Amino acid sequence: MSNPLEKLIDNFCKLPGIGRKTAQRLAFFVMSMSENDALEIAQAIINLKKNARYCPVCFNITENERCNICANSQRDHSTICVVEEPGNIVLFEKTGYKGVYHVLGGTISPVDGLTADKLKIKELEERVKSGAIKEVVIATSPNTRGELTAQWIADLLKQYHVKVSRIAYGLPIGIDIEFADEVTLSKALEGRKPVNV
Repeated sequence: MSNPLEKLIDNFCKLPGIGRKTAQRLAFFVMSMSENDALEIAQAIINLKKNARYCPVCFNITENERCNICANSQRDHSTICVVEEPGNIVLFEKTGYKGVYHVLGGTISPVDGLTADKLKIKELEERVKSGAIKEVVIATSPNTRGELTAQWIADLLKQYHVKVSRIAYGLPIGIDIEFADEVTLSKALEGRKPVNV
């Protein structure tokens, strides 16, 4: 029988972004927790696996038939923000965005075997085909895979009478220009807006 501490470390290593040292720190932290706190974490994981599922409309994570955003009649259901993963929704919700979402489940990456047919792109097309959508905001990451995915979606949706937009790129608020690379500066120039005087 394997050592329980080693087994926990090995299991933490299965999580994305967790290396052996971080897994060890987490395991020792769990050892120092009260039994109730440790059991609460374990129960939260069990509840997530038992009760959580993907919303059949947008593919966000939910415990209900539809996620809270899709079920909310106060949201603007004519505007869809396309994101890579459910975790991205949490970030956009903090901005005050009032539309709805569509989770792709990743980005196109032929090297990793992730082709367009393995993402929720066809389901997005079906939503747009319904005719109730006025705008699709593509909010994939500004990297090679995100750009490829954004272009794929834009090309696919060209045939429908819907506005397709892309989130802007540029300099983060509070950065000194001297620390920006030329690609970021180039994108900031491309996305420039007029100043209201």
